[in-house]
Amino acid sequence: MKKQKLAEKVVNKMMTDDAFSQWLDIKVIDMKPGYAKLEMLVRDEMVNGFNVSHGGIAFSLADSALAFASNSYGRIAVAMENNISFMKKVVAGDTITAETDELSIGRRIGVYNISITNQDDEQIALFRGTVFRTKEYHFKKDN
Repeated sequence: MKKQKLAEKVVNKMMTDDAFSQWLDIKVIDMKPGYAKLEMLVRDEMVNGFNVSHGGIAFSLADSALAFASNSYGRIAVAMENNISFMKKVVAGDTITAETDELSIGRRIGVYNISITNQDDEQIALFRGTVFRTKEYHFKKDN
């Protein structure tokens, strides 16, 4: 199977099985092997007592981008360590985008930076994720 087709098939399967990403109403904007660009609208029920988006919202969008990018090669990859730095507040009505940058992909470990921006292309957060690449596959190799 061609790499691009496999990446798309993996992400479609993951989105179908991922109730949380569906609840976030994440849209896949672009998908390639080792790369994902996702977008979502911040809704009223996603803000905290300060009337700004809960930090877990941007983190969750970035975590989904990490999952899609790192799994796009067909092997099951799981997060080992993630961290995020917030730079700008996000409010209800903002559209945020997470875009991955694959820094390293090895036999067992992958490292990614994910930039999260708002609708004005201002960086609101930077997420770094490390994944463990298992020996398992999303699909049998002949599918």
